[in-house]
Amino acid sequence: MTTQRALDPSSLRLRCDKGLLDFDTTQDLETLDETVGQQRALEALDFGISIQHEGYNLYAIGQPGVGKHAVVQETLEKQAASRPTPADWCYINDFNNPQKPLALRMSSGMASGLKRDMENLVYNLRTAIPASFESDAYRSRVNEIEEEYKQGQEDIFAEVQKEAQDQGMAILHTPHGFGVAPLKKGEVISPEAFKQLPEEEKKRIEETTNKLKEKLTRILMRAPEREKERKAKVEKLNREFALGAIRQPLEDLREKYSGLSEIVDYLGHVQTDVLEHLIEFGNHATAQDNPLGLVSPPSQFFRRYQVNLMVDQSQAKGVPVVFEDSPSFPNLIGRVEYTSQLGALVTDFTQIRPGALHCANGGYLIIEARKLLMEPYAWQGLKRALSSRKITLESLGQMLGLVSTASLEPQPIPLDIKLVLLGDHLLYYLLCALEPEFKDLFKVAAEFEDEIDRSKENIALYARLIATVVKRRELFPFTRDAVASVIDHSARLAGDAEKLSVHMRRVVDLVTESDYWAKRASKEVIEAEHVNTAVEQKIYRLDSIREKIYESIQRGTLMISTQGEQIGQVNGLAVLQTGDFSFGQPSRITATVRLGKGDVIDIQREVELGGAIHSKGVLILSSFMGARYASHMPLSLSASLVFEQTYGIVDGDSASVAELCALLSALAQVPIKQSLALTGSINQHGQVQAIGGVNEKIEAFFDICKARGLTGDQGVLIPSSNIKHLMLREDVVAAAAAGEFSVYAIDTVDQALELLTDLPAGEFDAQGNFSPDSLNAKVQDRLLELIELQKSFATSDKEEAQNG
Repeated sequence: MTTQRALDPSSLRLRCDKGLLDFDTTQDLETLDETVGQQRALEALDFGISIQHEGYNLYAIGQPGVGKHAVVQETLEKQAASRPTPADWCYINDFNNPQKPLALRMSSGMASGLKRDMENLVYNLRTAIPASFESDAYRSRVNEIEEEYKQGQEDIFAEVQKEAQDQGMAILHTPHGFGVAPLKKGEVISPEAFKQLPEEEKKRIEETTNKLKEKLTRILMRAPEREKERKAKVEKLNREFALGAIRQPLEDLREKYSGLSEIVDYLGHVQTDVLEHLIEFGNHATAQDNPLGLVSPPSQFFRRYQVNLMVDQSQAKGVPVVFEDSPSFPNLIGRVEYTSQLGALVTDFTQIRPGALHCANGGYLIIEARKLLMEPYAWQGLKRALSSRKITLESLGQMLGLVSTASLEPQPIPLDIKLVLLGDHLLYYLLCALEPEFKDLFKVAAEFEDEIDRSKENIALYARLIATVVKRRELFPFTRDAVASVIDHSARLAGDAEKLSVHMRRVVDLVTESDYWAKRASKEVIEAEHVNTAVEQKIYRLDSIREKIYESIQRGTLMISTQGEQIGQVNGLAVLQTGDFSFGQPSRITATVRLGKGDVIDIQREVELGGAIHSKGVLILSSFMGARYASHMPLSLSASLVFEQTYGIVDGDSASVAELCALLSALAQVPIKQSLALTGSINQHGQVQAIGGVNEKIEAFFDICKARGLTGDQGVLIPSSNIKHLMLREDVVAAAAAGEFSVYAIDTVDQALELLTDLPAGEFDAQGNFSPDSLNAKVQDRLLELIELQKSFATSDKEEAQNG
């Protein structure tokens, strides 16, 4: 009979000491400005933000819901406010190469001013230039040029006409051009009269006619050149008058931006381009058509003089802190948009759109790592930008060869940014292992804790944390008892009586839902009962699967015994996870033994329903069996272990002690009490090791036993190293206090066997045998029997072989 005693009920749940809570309600507490339990992460953030060298971007590591985003955002915003505001960025037209717009950097607030100035300039020029062409001075000068040209033409033809008259010829205007005809007494000779002339006269007339025609031809051939000269004079005049209209506005802008040589040069190119496209300016309405002075939307042509404002810091205070929730390639790097014209896609520099890198340039950018990695080519684009330290805007369609439309090649913008990725541990380790450039780009890891010590100081901070949530969300105040209940539940969430969870999402949800149930009860102060109701109702909302499983056990569909004794059968305990809810499930573990060669068959593994860790546990118990019972003799058995009625993957080694007990029970033919369940991991020396989910496992077996009726003999065996993790439900603690249910702590498999069988485990004597009538002695005797049985079969086989 074992002397192992059940754990004292006081050790099953560590309740918050209300004496540590020196207040009546959370209204008496000051709000909390600091972050609870994240000192390591905060120091890492401070280091990563402060160090100004290439590659010192940050990766904030932590499980979803621990508050990484809020802490990082708040920390960056505090730092951002103390730094000088970064520059504005805009794109302007390169008039010499429109496909490659120029990036322009300006002091914060200046780019928007330049954009307005250029819009006003274009509007004014569209009014001033046509007005200058309608002036009397302009028309007079144009008329002078026209008269000069006309007079020149007339003088040339008059000279030819006089020469023709002197030679008895006339220059005629015909529908087909100019002609030459002979004269007689001032009249053109008719064809009949010409035929009657002497041959010498005919010959002279023909020679004169040909000479005059050649001279006319030369004159006519020079007409386009003279027309060109006329147009050149008109164009020169146009430029002269247009320059007079645009000189002062441009000079004003040059003076305003005299300290920025790039803008001064740009304005020079604008002047040149305007003078080259005066006809476009001359075809638009004057100020009389727009009496209100409103700036009309620019036509397609006048977009060339616009300023595409990419980043405007005119309203910023400090550096930007940007969170990109949808980190696709275009949203990060930027994009070029297109418009359809006559069935073709066209674009220009005004259709360049900024990405998150542009908006956060000079400051901080926050991205969730998982979302980033799920977006095609976003990680590659971000890496390239961080490595080159510049934002090179390129079309994803062009990169992949999916679009043949001509696109822009904007000048790259220098990148000065501190990037913070938010992600869990798995993603961080995968990136470190599989992405060669990751460690060079993200040299600072800020690791967020899931839990903190349940110390006096942290309990006080936790109470202020609850008070802060209450005040920020404008909830009803929490009483001291309610705060104690939240702290107790936090310890349960941490799965450790000596720790508190800092999973902020769960804490905030619990506080918010407690307020809801208090309002439902028409209370204005939140009591402990409202916190407990919030916990119970959340479980109820997620409890459908557990109820169905437990119902199947009660109805006998899933076979779990809670009374009696069975050989080779033990109640194991597992934990199932369904979304945000985990619960325990009892499972029947059985073992069979037969003559063999020392093999322990794990049926779960054989049918590929066992995980690697579970298989490891079975191999460890096999090793323990060989070391304890077969150090000087063969292990002549073959055993099979299985989780009965499981139809999915079984993993973890928390059932290895239970499997070993079932196996030893089958060997020794000693029954195991079914009123007890067992959890724990075993090592090769028979020591029981800690497992996870101890509270859920105990409560699962308790719920089954309670539904069938508590007898006082029922209980659960757990590793002693799990005592500090116990935060059992109040009803389980109450049942233990009433002697209706027990929790036992074990350190070795022998202690487990004594509790399960009511037999002493036995110890080695001087001869290497176990003490008589002990369970280990029965196991040893059974193994010796199997050896003798194996020998008898071997002898029989040998005799048969000798007898032929």
